[in-house]
Amino acid sequence: MRALLQLSKRISRALVFSSSSYSSLTSSRTFATLSLFSPDCNGAAITTNGNVYARPWLAIQHRGVKVNAIHLRPGNVIEKSGRIFEVVDAEHKQRGRGGAILTLELRDVDSGNKQTLRFGAEEAVERVFVEERSFTCLYTEHESVYLIDLEKFEQLEVPLSLFGQAAAYLKEEMKVKMQFFDGRPLSGSIPKQVTCIIKETQDRAATPRYKKAVLDNGLIVQVPTYVEAGEEVVVNTEDGSFVTRANK
Repeated sequence: MRALLQLSKRISRALVFSSSSYSSLTSSRTFATLSLFSPDCNGAAITTNGNVYARPWLAIQHRGVKVNAIHLRPGNVIEKSGRIFEVVDAEHKQRGRGGAILTLELRDVDSGNKQTLRFGAEEAVERVFVEERSFTCLYTEHESVYLIDLEKFEQLEVPLSLFGQAAAYLKEEMKVKMQFFDGRPLSGSIPKQVTCIIKETQDRAATPRYKKAVLDNGLIVQVPTYVEAGEEVVVNTEDGSFVTRANK
């Protein structure tokens, strides 16, 4: 497995992919393909102008279900006024007797433009389901991350921004998930817990029980005072908190 990943990395660095057929939403592109498959699967070689007969699975993706707005989370995809939006952020507020309200930051899948809309907590919204695929991280370079689907031997380059703040935890051979809509990557996610190395710790403890530590990816976390530089620790990637020492 490691030899295959190393080979894929060398190939991906050597190949030059001149086409940029993905939309400005993601600025992503498939940059190398090591097996034969339908270009339609990538959404990069065939456009249908809304013709679902050319891509029947597209009709399935557009078929959503009505959900209450309160159940929406970042990464969900919804349809509103004939447009498809990805939920970037969701904030729930209580208005006393007026009921709860949900403020959503949305990104238009086609244009990439962002806007903020408010919904009543019980307001019905049509959620659109997306395709999720597993990839292995090859490496990161500049503002991009290079991935490989080891089942299809398909390599993919996507912007680091699709992983949000979690991009700082990306490393070689990490298993990640990519969410696609209409063949285009919308967002990426990493494991909830990852192992990092402590590069240095603060001499003086911030509290009697915890002190600041710098991880090998440059992030700062609070760790117990007994943790020292050079140790491996498990970190929660959702909130950047210390979980435990890594098993040796």
